[in-house]
Order: sequence, then C-alpha cells, then structure tokens
Amino acid sequence: MRLHTSFARRLISVGFLLALVSLPLQAQVEGSVEGPVERQVESLAGQDAGFDAGTERAGHVPGTAVPTPFPIPRLDGPIVLDGRVEDPAWDRIDPLPMVMFTPTFGEPITERTEVRIAHDGEYLYVSARMYDSEPERIRTNTFYRDRYSGDDLFSVILDSFNDYETAVWFTTNPAGNRGDISISNDAVFSGGAAAMNFDWNAHWDVETSQTGEGWFAEFRIPFSSLGFQVVDGEVTMGLIVHRLVARKNERQIFPAIDPRWGGLAFAKPSQAHRIVLRGVEQSNPFYVTPFLLGGTSRTPGLEVGANGEPGFRMESGRTSEVGLDLRYSPAGNLNLDLTVNTDFAQVEADEQQINLTRFPLFFPEKRQFFQERSSTFQFPTGRGSDRLFHSRRIGLEGGDMVRIYGGGRAVGRLGGTDYGVLTMQTESALGDHTQNMSVLRVSQQILNPFSSIGGMVTSRLGTQGRDNVAYGLDTSIRLFGDEWLDLRWAQSFDEATQEESPLEAGSLRARWERIRDDGLSYAFEGLRVGRDYTPGLGFQARRDFHFGGARMQYKSFRDAASPLRAVSVQLGTEHFFRNREGSPVSRSVDPRLQWEFKGGTQVTLQGSSSFESLRTPFAIADAEIPVGEYWFHGGELQYQRSRNDLLRGSFTLSAGTFYDGTRVGLSMDPSWTQSRYLELGAGYQVNRLEFPDREMATTTHLGRLQAQVALNPRVSLSSLVQYSNVSDLAAANIRFRYHFREGTDLWVVYNEGWNTDRGTLDRPFLPLSAGRMLMVKYSRAFIW
Repeated sequence: MRLHTSFARRLISVGFLLALVSLPLQAQVEGSVEGPVERQVESLAGQDAGFDAGTERAGHVPGTAVPTPFPIPRLDGPIVLDGRVEDPAWDRIDPLPMVMFTPTFGEPITERTEVRIAHDGEYLYVSARMYDSEPERIRTNTFYRDRYSGDDLFSVILDSFNDYETAVWFTTNPAGNRGDISISNDAVFSGGAAAMNFDWNAHWDVETSQTGEGWFAEFRIPFSSLGFQVVDGEVTMGLIVHRLVARKNERQIFPAIDPRWGGLAFAKPSQAHRIVLRGVEQSNPFYVTPFLLGGTSRTPGLEVGANGEPGFRMESGRTSEVGLDLRYSPAGNLNLDLTVNTDFAQVEADEQQINLTRFPLFFPEKRQFFQERSSTFQFPTGRGSDRLFHSRRIGLEGGDMVRIYGGGRAVGRLGGTDYGVLTMQTESALGDHTQNMSVLRVSQQILNPFSSIGGMVTSRLGTQGRDNVAYGLDTSIRLFGDEWLDLRWAQSFDEATQEESPLEAGSLRARWERIRDDGLSYAFEGLRVGRDYTPGLGFQARRDFHFGGARMQYKSFRDAASPLRAVSVQLGTEHFFRNREGSPVSRSVDPRLQWEFKGGTQVTLQGSSSFESLRTPFAIADAEIPVGEYWFHGGELQYQRSRNDLLRGSFTLSAGTFYDGTRVGLSMDPSWTQSRYLELGAGYQVNRLEFPDREMATTTHLGRLQAQVALNPRVSLSSLVQYSNVSDLAAANIRFRYHFREGTDLWVVYNEGWNTDRGTLDRPFLPLSAGRMLMVKYSRAFIW
C-alpha cells in the first residue's frame, strides 16, 4: 500500500479531527456508565487491625477476598495548610493502620506514624504525624524538586481512575520539597513498558514542619488535578500511603502490601485499598499559560577565506518568541491541551551514551507537554525500547530541535475505556515545509480489571515522499493467578517502500509471563519483525528478524534475623534469526545472582555468553568490527549502595572476550549529598577494546559531572557537564529556575559545547567552541 494520494491524507486528517471533537462529547454521558468492577486484591492478616472504617476482614491468600472500599470522610471544620497538623478537624478522623514493608515485612513499625485523609469536595487532604525517637537524625537532604537524595519521605499514591493499572504519586520530605510521578503498567517494568514517569508534574500543595517529636506534613490535592469518574454520585479510587525512615531503610505502608508483588510493590495501583468519596465537586478550571522567551547564540559557520581556504567563523544570532499553552478539563475524566509555538528551552540535556552495539540508542522523553497521561500512548512492540509511538519523533530531528508550530491533545477515560489523541504541526528538518504528526490510542478493559484490548494509529504526513501511517492492535490478559498473556500486532505503510505483504511490513509479538517477586517467575516471548516495518513515529532498533527468548527467576525473602532481605537467581536467553534464511543473527545466555541487603545495598554477579553474525562491518570509536561470526563470553560484578545513604551510587566491573578481541569495562556513578542545599554527582565509563590479531585497539571514555544547588524549594540551579571521546565533544548545560508558584516560572538556561579534537587532515581546523546559547524564559499560569 502506498500513501501518495491526497485522499488518504485527507481521510487520516479528518479522522483525527473527528476524534478530537467527539471525545469531549462522549465524556458528557459518563452518568450512564456502569459501576466500577471490583477486583480481587490481597488482604493479609492484620492489615486492617484497629481500623474501623467499614473494611471487611479477609483471608490470608492473595486474591481470595475483596476488601470493602471505605468512605473518605468530609471535613467538618477548616484546615489551615501550615504543616503543623494541629486543626481539631484532624483529630476527629481515624488514622490509617501502618505496617512495616521493609526491611522485614509484617514486623512492628519502629517509629509511630499517624496518617489521616479527608476531603471538602474541592480538595483531597492528607495529614501525617511522623514521630521519631531520634528527631535530630531525621534526614532532609534536598530542596530540589523531583529529586530524591536519601531523605525521609512521606508519599500518597492515588489510583484516581480506579483502573488498577495507573496512578499518580505525590511525595515530600521534611523541608516540604515536592515530587510527583505518574505510574503506569501497574508499576511493572516488563515487556518494554515504561512504568514510571518522573517528569510528570501537577498542581498541588504541601506544607511541612519539624519539632522535637518528629516531622509533620499536610497535603492539599485539587480534584481538578486528578482524573476520575463519577458513578451514581460516588468516586472510587485506590489509595496507598507510605513513610520512609531513611536512616533505617524502614518503609511503613498502608495497606499491608506483600513485597512478593515486586520491588515496587508499595507503588502498585492493583494493590491499593479502594476508597469512596461522595460529594466531589466537578470543577473545570481553565489554565492559560503564556510564555516569553529571548536569547542569543553563537555558532560556528563554514566559509571560504580570502586565501581560498575553507575555515570556520563564529556567527551570532538572536531569538525572541512568544507562545501559549492552554489546558481545560470539561469533565473529571477528560483533559484537553492546546499548545501554540511550543518551546522546550528549559528541558534538561540528554545524558550522553556510549554505543558498543550496531543498533541505535534510545533516549527518553523529558518534555513536559508530552508527560500528561503519557502511559495512555504506550505501545511497546518488541525488545528493549521498541515501540509504535515515541514522542521524541515530534519536534526533534537527529537530536536537533525543529520548530513546533502547535498542536492539541485529548486524554481521558470513559467507563473502562482509555483514549488519547495527539496531533502536532512541525517544521521539517530543512525548514522548507511543514509536517503533521498524529496519534490515536484506545484501550478497553475486558474480562477483569487487569485485562485490556486496544489499538493505536499513528501518521506522519507532509514529509515529501515519505508519508507514513502505522497501526497496532494489542491485548493484555490476566489469565489466572499471576499468569499474563500479551499479544501485539503492528503494521506500517510507507511511501518509500513497495512492500505489499502485511507480514513483511509488520511486527507480531506474543509473550507469556508470570509476574511475581518471590518464588518462581518467568517470561517466554516470540517476536517477528518484517524487513519493511517502519513506524514513522516509533522507535525500532532492528528489522527483518524473528526472535525467541525466555527468562526464569527464583527469589527468596529472608527472615528478620538475616542481614539479607532477599536472594535471587536468574537465567535468561535470547535468540534472533534472519527471516528468510533462518540463520542466527544474535544469541545470548545470561545467568545472574543477586544479593539484596536489608540496608538497601545490592550486589549482583552476572555472566554472559553471546553470539553475533555480521554481514556488514561496523565501527566502535576507532575500531572496526569486520564481517564474520563470533562467540564471546564475559562476566560482570556490580555493587549498588543504598539510595538512602548520603554517599551512594554504583560500581560495575566487566571483562571478557568481545568479537575477535577482548573488552574490559569500568563504570561508576557516585553522588554525594553535602547538605540540603548542595548535591554533587559524577559518572565515568571506560571501555578498553583490544583486537590483537588485527593489531587494533581503542578506548572509549564517557564522563559526567553534575551539581544541584537549591536555596529553598523555589530557587534552584542545576549544571551538567559531559565529555565523550567518541564524539570528540564536551558540553555544559546550566539551568537556573525561580519557581514563583505552580505554573509560574523564570528559567535562565546556558548551553555550550567544545570541540576536543579540533584538527584533522580531511577537514578545516575546528574552533574550540562548538556553539553556545543563552536563553531566558518566563511563563505564568492564569487559572479561571
């Protein structure tokens, strides 16, 4: 199929337009939606001890009982948000029963915690009195937003759509520093799904205080910042709260979630306790956020001198821009966003990577506009980071920014259906025409609260001979117990290819998985990707192969007397074959043994045995890997200090054969919290590659220095300096932020690059500066 007709373009554009228009209308019929489906959740002995809120006691086996959702009381008095938790209205609410999650599940908590929750129809309020027997040892290590530096923490997690899969996570430390995260895929990093989005931000408030008794926190979360559905006048959500006593690595939690659900069991929406709210007001705020941006830059330009020799000179430029973001929620289960002349100057720089493979590197999305309910647009298709839609394909070409003229997005939930529409108009890489990039995603809950079926369509139009449309169908089914089946099919249509066979322009995946953290878990996967499968808005590392792989793990948790929390052993194997010949392309067998200590430290020992068949050579830095078939073997030792330590990080040593040579690698990424005002970080990775038979060798270096400075939660400065000898480039990214209030910020951003290998025989002598830029951006949110 070829998309060279104007009819196809019009049809696709009209389809997206109709979807954008119709979704808000659909949201108005929410009153006719059937009630939420109750799922089977675990209820352990003692989980609800002493909590008299209509909760039904249940059996000991996970999945055998449905705890009755308890009602969240409406406040009967005013709350002054000052972090002191002294208002009389709090004392008339029963506290939640907290139990120990780590280091030993079910043991009595060592520091008393009282958590209460209520609402007033417009806001959800949560208070926490966190008493401490050693208040002088309470850790407050950072003022930097969305930064965890070994602090004591208190967190609230809400499955606001009651879908048992997604949630939003609000957290604070004793200094009142805010962090917010969106959770998807039930906090499971599996099958290519991204479970956590740390770049998501919302409108909410928190205040804290600290005394000789401990520290205290009060949260005020607007319902307008939460997606939710009203059914028969009620809103049902899932709730998890937990406190972290950092010096003890003690995490207290409600409800009593068993760690066997995984390392992030304390954040799984499926294990949240259901709560019911009545009288929630459907506020529909309208956010208008204009911005002003100005800046100057100097970049090297190639020119021919008076002597006829080519050379570089620095060219100056200035820029000034205005833009606008609008956000409106016509219903609690629908968000509409519109952006005009979108700019992302304040986004932090990507961390450089060293590529020791012949496949492209994947870089995550950090731009704020694409973070809202980004899990709705997830569609993993294969190994690693392969996906049908990757938002970094919009507004970025080859790592360079291109202008985004504007666009819109609608994201919401209707009954058991999640939907999302996104369309953006951008400039081309050469700036000589415009492009439209759009995506539509729909997912419907089926059979039980954990299973779904859905589809996605993406289009990239106006690319002058490379129009591209792709679609995908997927289903994820919880069959029984911890057993899951995932099936996915995707197909692309590209003007540049003549392929008519769906199989050769498609990707087909089947995955059976047992998801649990204790005892035996496993995953089996089969995948086929055609030679002409080209998702124009996606990421696909390799094509024209079929794959079979398996992973098995056994993990055992230790008792309270052991210094170990858990020990796990894992064996994984992967096999890639060429589609037409069936000959192997890549194989690997990777055994792994891991020790996890109660203090949070981890030690991992891993081996590997790999096979690669090369039909074309490829280069790593100054070394070329020739055509041939290679078996190589190696081992890796990793030591990971607890993230709760003031000095933390990991150290990894690896060695072994590598194609027809050898490789020795070392990497480390220490970070040190000097105080709540300053955090320093570094990263260094070195690989020594030697090929004695060819008298060839090369060494790759990648270094990183970071500093996070914060005078208070509003004023911060971050810097990132990187160096790579593979790209012969060093770069600095320095960002100052003054956060006036939620939605109103002043950013000053400075970027500079330096050429570290300036002279060669095949090009003119490079200037020291590869370019510099200074930008100032001010944005302010107006709310109606």
